[in-house]
Amino acid sequence: MGTVHARSLEPLPMDGPDFGALGEEAEVVEVEPDTKQEILENKDVVVQHVHFDGLGRTKDDIIMYEIADVFKAKNLIDVMKKSHEAREKLLRLGIFRQVDVLIDTCHGDDALPNGLDVTFEVTELRRLTGSYNTMVGNNEGSMVLGLKFPNLLGRAEKVTFQFSYGTKETSYGLSFFKPRPGIFERNFSVNIYKVTGQFPWSSLRETDRGVSLELNFPLWKTDHTVKWEGVWRELGCLARTASFSVREESGHSLKSSLSHAMVIDSRNSSILPKRGALLKINQELAGYTGGDVSFLKEDFEFQLNKQLLWDSVISTSLWGGMLVPIGDRPSSIADRFYLGGPTSVRGFSMYSIGPQSEGDYLGGEAYWAGGVHLYTPLPFRPGRGGFGDLFRTHFFLNAGNLCNLNYGDGPMAHLQRLAECIRWSYGAGIVLRLGNIARLELNYCFPMGVQPGDRVCDGVQFGAGIRFL
Repeated sequence: MGTVHARSLEPLPMDGPDFGALGEEAEVVEVEPDTKQEILENKDVVVQHVHFDGLGRTKDDIIMYEIADVFKAKNLIDVMKKSHEAREKLLRLGIFRQVDVLIDTCHGDDALPNGLDVTFEVTELRRLTGSYNTMVGNNEGSMVLGLKFPNLLGRAEKVTFQFSYGTKETSYGLSFFKPRPGIFERNFSVNIYKVTGQFPWSSLRETDRGVSLELNFPLWKTDHTVKWEGVWRELGCLARTASFSVREESGHSLKSSLSHAMVIDSRNSSILPKRGALLKINQELAGYTGGDVSFLKEDFEFQLNKQLLWDSVISTSLWGGMLVPIGDRPSSIADRFYLGGPTSVRGFSMYSIGPQSEGDYLGGEAYWAGGVHLYTPLPFRPGRGGFGDLFRTHFFLNAGNLCNLNYGDGPMAHLQRLAECIRWSYGAGIVLRLGNIARLELNYCFPMGVQPGDRVCDGVQFGAGIRFL
């Protein structure tokens, strides 16, 4: 919970409703009680003053938004709870290296018998910080180097430069981030970037140079992102053996698009949840703000998790999407959907389902994929209560389809097309959770419904990533 000190109070409650034990970090200073050192945990108290030690370039107004609830506390337990919540909010701003809280009886001429002083001892981050770390994407890894200018103007603004070198993608970018005081989830960012990616399943190389404006905000129980993006895209062949269909796609294009994403997430973990649900809906409209690429793109993701007996979890998921070209130009290979691989329909090679030409997969304009998973503890529970809890046994059934649609036909024809040639697979394996960063899967797969041109992985398949079907 962090460090929350309460001193000059005798006696101190060690726990309270919805607050939990203070643990070994709490300091209890035993002093002789006097008139004001009475038992306060069940009596009304007043927070008279809140002090900050260690502030430098941080402005007072953004701090006041984060600690305002401390003044509303009515008893000692409430003061400690709201002080801890304020500490978490201050750390979330990303401008402090350390935040400690001390709660003391109020002193001075204006001190009330039940008055308290709360002191936040903070250590600000340096003006320039650097970082080095590794990241795991969908079956790829990367090394990331970063430079950060935190709290640039004193109100939690941040400028970040980041360079990433990965197995399939290399990128660098400069971003500016600005949160709204008091509502950190409501923030605005500007990004300038260059990304070069290799897509061997399509014999394609893509280089994007772009700028984006992004606004994030909560609304009731949902989180929303509104984004404008302008990208100069350069497509080229990854190999001399690239098919003619891929060579036709080569060249330059300019995409300007508006997009919106809505997320409802009640899961207890994003990597390997035991309970809760996720709903994510994305829309993108390209062409109406400029550029030579025009389309409307919709996709969604749904996941539901339920804990069963013996620490087992059943999980169901459903993905789907559709891309509709606007105008006479066909859709680009860079904008279509792809399906297959250890993070989606298992038992098939990476993005190797659907339309293809001479062994190069071209993607599709419509897709769906679903799965049912059963996660159980390892047999005989080796390492229970420790390292063994990071592993789970995994049983799965996946299915899906990816195709192109004739938009002159009606909805029933579209559904019939998506219901044809369904690929599916089943199998079992082991899952390893890497903290809250990523997860690894090692499965034995049995692919079924294989169509001509599909590339399968019959048997052992390894997957690493953060987003799994």
